[in-house]
Amino acid sequence: MDMPSKRRTVAAQAAARGPLPEVPAQLLDQLVRGPMTPTEVQDLFLSFQKAVIERAMGAEMNLHLGYRPGEPKPEGQANERNGASSKTLITERGAVRVELPRDRDGSFEPILIPKHERRFTGFDDKIIAMYARGMSVREIQGFIAESYGTQVSADFISSITDEVMAETITWQSRPLEPMYPVVFFDALRVKIRGDGGVSNKAVYLALGIQADGQRDVLGLWIEQTEGAKFWLKVFNDLKTRGCQDILIAVVDGLKGLAEAITTVFPKATVQTCIVHLIRNSLDYVGWKDRKLVAQALRPIYTAVSESAAQDALQAFATGPWGVKYPSIVQSWTRAWEHVTPFFVFPPDIRRVIYTTNAIESLNMQLRKIIKTRGHFPNDDSAIKLLWLALRNVLNKNVRRAFDWQRAMNQFAILFGERFTLARG
Repeated sequence: MDMPSKRRTVAAQAAARGPLPEVPAQLLDQLVRGPMTPTEVQDLFLSFQKAVIERAMGAEMNLHLGYRPGEPKPEGQANERNGASSKTLITERGAVRVELPRDRDGSFEPILIPKHERRFTGFDDKIIAMYARGMSVREIQGFIAESYGTQVSADFISSITDEVMAETITWQSRPLEPMYPVVFFDALRVKIRGDGGVSNKAVYLALGIQADGQRDVLGLWIEQTEGAKFWLKVFNDLKTRGCQDILIAVVDGLKGLAEAITTVFPKATVQTCIVHLIRNSLDYVGWKDRKLVAQALRPIYTAVSESAAQDALQAFATGPWGVKYPSIVQSWTRAWEHVTPFFVFPPDIRRVIYTTNAIESLNMQLRKIIKTRGHFPNDDSAIKLLWLALRNVLNKNVRRAFDWQRAMNQFAILFGERFTLARG
């Protein structure tokens, strides 16, 4: 997902907009004759907005017809003004009734407020922002009624949020970088209606770290169940969109992923998230023993080499905690094939691939947004909200991942042309 190089503050946004038109002091003296209540100020803003809209629409009509009111029509022209029609507009400050000009043959196509449009500039963005923060359609309706004093239908709100689907589809199919040094894969569950009932579906995310250290969500995929066939589709999608190489894929033991990624990206290294492995190990442990067991596991994943890690695992297995909790030893043994790549790398890269926390933090924020939604009517509805939420989350934090400069130098040495050529 494209992000600005630095977060723009409110002051920066105002500066980028440039100076606002000066309001003549004489006009202000006529409008403001003394102290005003908040309601009076609000009414004044709406009155001023109404006047400006009607004046601007009149100017559009002048341009369309080629003459001003009171002037003669251009020679040979039959079309002319035909009064005005009333329309209620929803604006950022509330609902306002305006009189919009009409022409005789109905050929006038206004730009400021297009035909059939009842929302003024900025209002759509407010609805989309509320939707992206997890507010339901009913909650948005209530907010608009309370804040703007007008009622809108659920279809009205849905039509606005549906407008982002085209943008979502474009984002889902956009070209990718040819190489990603690290890609984290993780999933969260959402409730989606279908086939006469509501079921839990998995939404899978791929968070890529680009060669310059910037984060980029590569895509969202929804599937009822996971497996090699599904992951093969995901990786083929990434390759079709231009990703030709993944150096390291960090996963949470997702079923079928390792086989699928090496089918599409045969040179990729698949690394199990060490932190997940530790958490899963502690699930077997009583609360009073957890801290001590976690300390006993530390020599395994902090070992300087694979052989040293293997010796540490054996020492744990024959020690008091391994004897008391043999399931821990079994879980590490089963995952060992995808734990060992970790030990090949120097500390700078180990810190990058040590955990999927980078993507888990995204998932945690997404769960906060979707937990109040109950369920989604379909897959597209879920993708739409999650994409809007991701856009907000990533725009809030544009820092590069980890201490990337040192890790980047290590990648260049270890992976050679696979890293440096793709960067060029």
